[in-house]
Amino acid sequence: MIANIMSHLKQWVKSSEWLKSWAGFLLAPKNQARPRWWIKTFVNPMVHQRGKNALIRPQTRMDLMPYNPFSLGDDSTIEDFATLNNGVGAIHIGKRTRIGIGCVLIGPVTIGNDVMLAQNIVLSGLNHSYEDINLPISQQPCTTAQITVEDEVWIGANAVLTAGVRIGKHAVVAAGCVVTKDVPPYSIVVGNPARVIKQYNAQTKAWERPIVYS
Repeated sequence: MIANIMSHLKQWVKSSEWLKSWAGFLLAPKNQARPRWWIKTFVNPMVHQRGKNALIRPQTRMDLMPYNPFSLGDDSTIEDFATLNNGVGAIHIGKRTRIGIGCVLIGPVTIGNDVMLAQNIVLSGLNHSYEDINLPISQQPCTTAQITVEDEVWIGANAVLTAGVRIGKHAVVAAGCVVTKDVPPYSIVVGNPARVIKQYNAQTKAWERPIVYS
């Protein structure tokens, strides 16, 4: 019911530049990503989904707008000093998942079940255009591409996932990685840019180094 109302309201606002400007003023102060207190306190709890026993620590920065989805699954935790922003795309977090201290999630981002994010990890589905040298980059259009983290993934501290990448099931992303392309399921990646150093072999039931052909 509420989702349908929000969908129709979103389309109505998009139909007019004046309405878009007026709605933007109501949602957040000019040039700010953080929503106004009444949006955070009264509107978002009605439209965003939080599962049973889901926990958001009090010092988490929730830059969430009601016009894009946000959901947090059962028994999941978002630790202090994390920042979540759904201004340009939805954020969905599955069940029994932990978002570590200081992590940054900028949608569109989807994270599966039983995922572990360590500290200070950045997942940004947003990119800034830069090609027009006559305009500051801050004034050029933005692009978005979905980031997907599948079930059972472990991501080490200070890793960066760039827009459009997919991390396969039960993969390990080592600390400090910069992930610029998809990570296969059941693999371990390291470095900048991230590269595969081990994959699980279902036949030998062991984690093995990939064969490199010269």
